[in-house]
Amino acid sequence: MDDVAERAKAYDFPIEQGAIRAFALSMQSDNPAYFGADAIVPPAFLINAWRWAPEGARAEHGIPRARLLHGEQEFEFIGDVPRAGDVLTVQEWVSDRFEKAGKRGGTMEFVVVTTEFRNAGEIVALMRSTFIGREAKATDA
Repeated sequence: MDDVAERAKAYDFPIEQGAIRAFALSMQSDNPAYFGADAIVPPAFLINAWRWAPEGARAEHGIPRARLLHGEQEFEFIGDVPRAGDVLTVQEWVSDRFEKAGKRGGTMEFVVVTTEFRNAGEIVALMRSTFIGREAKATDA
């Protein structure tokens, strides 16, 4: 997919051993790869980067919150799996926009936001988040 919007500003996301451990425990995982000084991140862990994003670092999907639904989350690991001690550079952009007819009538807006994770300049992962904007009702603000 070609970028359909400019990239938001990049920011750093430090991968902390304790955060990996807490995430793994919340998933009720006892996989030894997620524990210890050299722990790797569980696949969905990278969504935590959003909590580190400074102002201006999130891509603008443009869907009003009252109409926003989360449709899909996809993770693609390209390079070495991030691990405790890494500091990833994160940058996101709107990579696709399209509309579909809703099953109950009206039009639904779909926006795909791609988030790129780099470690020492090398891409290690991509995260694709699909947001859905349901058609506004008279009661929506």
